[in-house]
Amino acid sequence: MLVLGVDPGSRVTGYGLVQKTGNVMTCIHAGSVSSSGNRPFNERIHRIYQSLVEVIEHYQPEEMAIEDIFVSKNARSALKLGHARGAALIAAAQCGIKIYEYTPLEIKKSVVGYGRATKEQVRSMSQIILNLQKRYGLDTSDALAAAICHLNWTRF
Repeated sequence: MLVLGVDPGSRVTGYGLVQKTGNVMTCIHAGSVSSSGNRPFNERIHRIYQSLVEVIEHYQPEEMAIEDIFVSKNARSALKLGHARGAALIAAAQCGIKIYEYTPLEIKKSVVGYGRATKEQVRSMSQIILNLQKRYGLDTSDALAAAICHLNWTRF
C-alpha cells in the first residue's frame, strides 16, 4: 500500500510517500511545499493545493494520512493552519483518495513510542524506520511519520 503523509503548514507543508510491502516500509518520495511569508496568503494556500494534486496524480497513493489540528494558543495561527489542512484535504478529495486524520500525539506515539517526543526524535525514528540516508527537514519528516503511523494502524 502506498500512503501519502501530510504535515500541513501555511509557510511549509511537508509531504512524504511511504510504501509498505510485507513488513517493510520504504520512502518513495518526500519533500515540502514552501512559500515566502511575503506572498499573499491565498496564493500560499493555492500553491499547497496545486502541489499536492500534482504529487497525488504522479504517484497515485491509495490513501492519505494527515496531521489533525491541535489546539493552539494563537487563534490566528490555528486558523491559518486550518486553511492549509483544508487545501490538502480538498486536493485528496478531488483525486479520490481516502483520508485519515491522526493527532500529533498518535503520530509521535506510533513512530517514537512516546506521545510527547520532539520533532527531532520523530525525524530520527522516521529515518531509522525507513532506512533513509537523506536527512529531511522537520516538516517533511513529520509527514513521513504521519504515513508511518497510518501504515502501523492499518494492520489493526
